[in-house]
Amino acid sequence: MDTASMAGEGVRGNPSATGRTAAVHRARLRRLLLPGVCATVVAAAGALIAVGCFLGLYVRPTSDDWCAAWKARDLGVLGITADFYTTQNGRITNAFLSGLVYTGGLTGIKILPTVITVAFTVGLVLLGREFVRSLGGRPRVLPLTACALVIQALLYYAGTRSYQVLLWAPATISHTLPSVIGVWALLLAVHTVRHHSAAVRAAGFVAAFLIAFAVGTLSEPFALVSGLLAAAVGLLALLRPGPARIRRRPFLWCLLWCAGLVCGLAVLYASPGARWRRAQQPERESMLSAAELRATFGDWLHMWDEVTGQWAYLGAAAVGVLLGLGSRFGYQAQAQARRRGRSTAAGVRKLPVTVLLLPVPVVLLGSFAVVAGLRSGYGPTGWTYARTWTSYLVPMELALCGYGALLGARAAARRPTARGGTRTAVGAGTVAAGCLALASAVALVPSAQQLTTATVTRAAAWDAQNARIRAEAARGATDAGYTPLPIGNLAEPFFTGNYARDWVAACASQWYGLERIHRP
Repeated sequence: MDTASMAGEGVRGNPSATGRTAAVHRARLRRLLLPGVCATVVAAAGALIAVGCFLGLYVRPTSDDWCAAWKARDLGVLGITADFYTTQNGRITNAFLSGLVYTGGLTGIKILPTVITVAFTVGLVLLGREFVRSLGGRPRVLPLTACALVIQALLYYAGTRSYQVLLWAPATISHTLPSVIGVWALLLAVHTVRHHSAAVRAAGFVAAFLIAFAVGTLSEPFALVSGLLAAAVGLLALLRPGPARIRRRPFLWCLLWCAGLVCGLAVLYASPGARWRRAQQPERESMLSAAELRATFGDWLHMWDEVTGQWAYLGAAAVGVLLGLGSRFGYQAQAQARRRGRSTAAGVRKLPVTVLLLPVPVVLLGSFAVVAGLRSGYGPTGWTYARTWTSYLVPMELALCGYGALLGARAAARRPTARGGTRTAVGAGTVAAGCLALASAVALVPSAQQLTTATVTRAAAWDAQNARIRAEAARGATDAGYTPLPIGNLAEPFFTGNYARDWVAACASQWYGLERIHRP
């Protein structure tokens, strides 16, 4: 009998050796389980994000695109900025970014979805790393990437206006891009208050004011939500125990952020364009009247009924559990606790209750402020403008992810039992959380399929019609036929029977260099 056979017979005949081998296999399986689950979630959510980026190549002008495109081409970046300030709505940062996007023709609106998703993914991963480190954890790339991609997939596909949130440039500039800016502003805040150099901190404080001013003239809904969050965080920072020098830095950053928002909103509100826009609206009761507050509360309930009816948002909490299980929160405190024979969950318990509960009032009050603003600007149907919901949906998803991470961390920090019951429970929790996160991504597939079909089909029809109209314009025509190609619940030419009030048709005519267009 050879040596290998003898060794095999020895193992089979030795129960203790067999047990050790099985234990090694189980330990290896546990080590590979979480990375495997996270990699699966990353692949599923990443595929949805990749589809959105690819669809950017098939984006074609519609609704506000027509106006922004011809103004950026004929007036330039500064010209369209001045036009927005004097005749449209006063959103100078919004106009400036629109000018940059539309300056290159259609190239900008095609690559904008990819730019946003890449910047958002990197920002969320870095923000998650800071969150994990702040709780004494060790950041892991796969769980962080899974969180970033699932949060974005839910933002783009879980709502009722996927095309507007992800692909339509006017909405992504006004309502999706501000959330990306907000994530990077949070990273700036963290590094500003921690930095040892006074000069770097001063630069960070100045940047906070300037960025907030830009946000105030970019998106009113996001300005309201971010201002509420900054005010709450600044107040907590001021009241927290500790040296005044440490408490003063985050308070000052939040104060400057709020000051920048107020200045930006004041410039927007006082602009000629905003005054003209308010003059076009019918007279309404005051927003603070009892009747209007009741109506706004009703709109707010309708909006939350839409949001809570989408169970896929639970995927944000599920992927947060994976983050908590994989990041070993409070590992130093847990190691000390084990040596002292205490609970290993000590490292996860150092967040004050006020900090844990902070996201709840911010999201609820922020969403109410968004609804109030929409009702003031667009009337009783304003709450249905779902593209604006991103201003509070991103904080909501981040909160769900954070709560899930804390739950996963507490589960991972429990002391293993002699029979390995805790390890088995953690493994089962990993599988369950991964399945829920994966199921939420799968639930978004029909929305991605519908978006793909609508976008690609419209692009083919638009390209054919565009070639025909340009050929007619080149032959000297001043009037051409245009067949409306609606998409994403957006206005197309002839959305109204009164051509004199059809601003979409007027802008499309300007884009083609025609005097007017008509139905074929």
